[in-house]
Amino acid sequence: MCSPIRRTANFGVPWEKAYGYVQAVRVKGIIYISGQLSHDIAGNLVAPAKLDPAGRPVDFSNMEEQMRQTYANAVAVLAEFGASLDDVVEETLYVLDVDAAFAAAGKVRKEMYGAEVPACASNLIGVSRLAFPEQLIEVTFRAIAPCVSLCGV
Repeated sequence: MCSPIRRTANFGVPWEKAYGYVQAVRVKGIIYISGQLSHDIAGNLVAPAKLDPAGRPVDFSNMEEQMRQTYANAVAVLAEFGASLDDVVEETLYVLDVDAAFAAAGKVRKEMYGAEVPACASNLIGVSRLAFPEQLIEVTFRAIAPCVSLCGV
C-alpha cells in the first residue's frame, strides 16, 4: 500500500513566502498543484500583458505564450513527484479573456499533452483579475501520482 505521507514542492519564487503557500502537495497518491502562471525560473513573468493606465491588460495576444509557459511550469512541478502531464486527471484554467484563452487552449493543450484529445477533465473559467496585473492565465492541476514515486515499487 502506498504511503499517505504529505510531501510538498516549491520553485522558490518570492510570492511563495510572501503569500505563504506551496506550489504542490502530494497526499495519499494525489498531487494538488497550486495555480501556475507564466514565470521563468527567476520568477519573472514570461510574455507579460501590456497594461493601460488603470493597470488592466490592453490586449490578450500573449495568451498563447503565457499558457505555454504555465504548462511548462506545471511539468516542472509534476516532475518533483515523478509525474508528468500524463498523470493529470483535472485542470482548471482561470483566464481574463475566455475567447482568447479558448483559441489558444486548443493548440497549447494538444501540444503540451501530446494528444489530440488530452485525457483529463478541463474547466475554463473567466475571472476579473489574477495575482499579477500582467497575468492573463493561471492553471491549477490535480494528478494521480505514479505508484513508483510513492512506493518505490
